[in-house]
Amino acid sequence: MPELKILNSKEIKEILMLIESQWGAKIKLDYGFLKSSKNRVFVVSKSISEIDVSKLRINSVGMYFCEIDGKGIRLSIEGSQIIGPKAAKNIAEINEEETKRWFKGEDLETKGNYSGFLIIKNKNDFLGSGKYANGRILNYVGKTRRVNFI
Repeated sequence: MPELKILNSKEIKEILMLIESQWGAKIKLDYGFLKSSKNRVFVVSKSISEIDVSKLRINSVGMYFCEIDGKGIRLSIEGSQIIGPKAAKNIAEINEEETKRWFKGEDLETKGNYSGFLIIKNKNDFLGSGKYANGRILNYVGKTRRVNFI
């Protein structure tokens, strides 16, 4: 199993403070948090503590939620779907054509009062996050999750 560290309440609070600072979302998440050696954060049901995992061969645990590094906190697609409904700032609303381009893996041109990582939204759907830089939203949709539209 990859090296995963179970985060304590202080470390979880720091993540929630980063989320509030970046997106204005005051949230309480009732999950257990695990962090990999590559600074990826996964969320799991707290009931995982009731399972004796020492005798299991596990490839991964939980749902990939975000990555934290010196540039800030970047939400996964699923992470944006959890945080997005509570977010108050740094949300980029895109249209249908831009949504198709986003899922192809393209960066998007935009204007707005943004900083750092943004949550990308189309209507009521949260599509992930991208980094705002120089009038562009840099795309972080993984190659395996990209879609080519006809």
